Amino acid sequence: MAAPVTTLTGHVIEGREDQGGTDRIDVVNPATNEVITSVPAGTATDVDAAVRAANRAFTDWSRTSVAERLTVIRRIVAELTARREDLAATITAEMGSPISFSLPVQAGLPIGVATGIAELLAGDFRFSEEIGNSLVLREPIGVVGAITPWNYPLHQIVAKVVPALAAGNTVVLKPSEVSPLSAGLFMAVLDSAGVPAGVVNLVHGTGPVVGEALSAHPGVDMISFTGSTRAGKLVSQAAAGTVKRVALELGGKSANVILDDADLTAAVKKGLANTYINGGQTCTAWTRMLVPADRHDEIVQLAVDATAKYTVGDPTDLATRIGPMSSMAQRNRVLGYIDKGAEEGATVACGGSDTSGLPAVGAYVAPTVFANVRPEMTIAQEEIFGPVLSILPYGSEDEAVEIANSTIYGLAGAVFSADPDRALAVAKRLRTGQVSVNGGSFNPLAPFGGYKQSGNGRELGRYGIEEFTEVKSIQL
Repeated sequence: MAAPVTTLTGHVIEGREDQGGTDRIDVVNPATNEVITSVPAGTATDVDAAVRAANRAFTDWSRTSVAERLTVIRRIVAELTARREDLAATITAEMGSPISFSLPVQAGLPIGVATGIAELLAGDFRFSEEIGNSLVLREPIGVVGAITPWNYPLHQIVAKVVPALAAGNTVVLKPSEVSPLSAGLFMAVLDSAGVPAGVVNLVHGTGPVVGEALSAHPGVDMISFTGSTRAGKLVSQAAAGTVKRVALELGGKSANVILDDADLTAAVKKGLANTYINGGQTCTAWTRMLVPADRHDEIVQLAVDATAKYTVGDPTDLATRIGPMSSMAQRNRVLGYIDKGAEEGATVACGGSDTSGLPAVGAYVAPTVFANVRPEMTIAQEEIFGPVLSILPYGSEDEAVEIANSTIYGLAGAVFSADPDRALAVAKRLRTGQVSVNGGSFNPLAPFGGYKQSGNGRELGRYGIEEFTEVKSIQL
């Protein structure tokens, strides 16, 4: 694999890299616990400079034609494609995603997302329409503050920045301090693609400092945030003083409802793949498997047998399916939840908090299956963000739906049944933003977002472009 790119570590404000003050934030490889490099710990002053730069750039960028923006986005796609191996290696180093996953998903998915935005601009997306005697326009909202997480660092950046640019906005980006190196590489992509200086600006730092300053800044017209529900509430509070738009993509506790007529082997196999994806560090992970009570033990055994095939180890090894957690702090958080599940009476069917069989160095957690989980248990209610599956028995289809909808979250979910119509009927009853029926694949052109405390607003496809626009009516 390529070596991680560790040279692009500074803020980027109005096209110039700035290493900031003396305070630094270490970037740690979670597989080795070694410091790779560091990035500046940004301040409110850095945020203010970036916002002012974005406001200056907005005047010209917002007036570019759709054709001009399309040309730039196509160049972004080309640059992302050319740097795919560097991007994948960098993400693997900074947050531990296995290279076998980083290449097709961590680096590959953003290429697909950006390509989809380009195709929409070249196709039938319209920034104006006539309704009676009114001309209705979709105009850029202004300066967008984009705050992104560590689990899919490049994808989350591209899913915000590219549609924001497509709509004519300028951006101030604050990536996670856990995985900031891919953001620096993305800024190099933008520079090579010909994005004018100041149109996208990058400020490194922590959420309580940089994130809060960006959210509260009067020169920012919109905040687009992806992260935990707890942090999303803080962003909303900070943004409330200026009544700016806030789009939130937050946590999840997604249910995989396996109905009594489903192909159990296929449902469990696909269910585990979507539970352990990216080491379980995925907001849409199907972490609750809801199963017919009279098939519970059979399904638990299927899950245990399938889990044995999930190799844990060095993320640079192509054979590894689960790498380390993103940090030792995240590892300890996940282990704490595993201990809590056992304390509350769930059965550890495999895995658990014993790390003796794992690599001696690194933020590793064994993939874990809990059986006999009750809906009120902590592991069935709270987002763990690790390779932990909870199997919950149910007595009837109505009870399965009730359990599925019993958390504060509503981001994703799944239904498996031999009868597609029955599966679709249950999917429609789930209070969640996305549902996969019988393993239906992720669609980067479909709207992505959640119900309830999983957030508001939608990303991806035409919905993602519309999210970054204001609507104006001109009566003629």
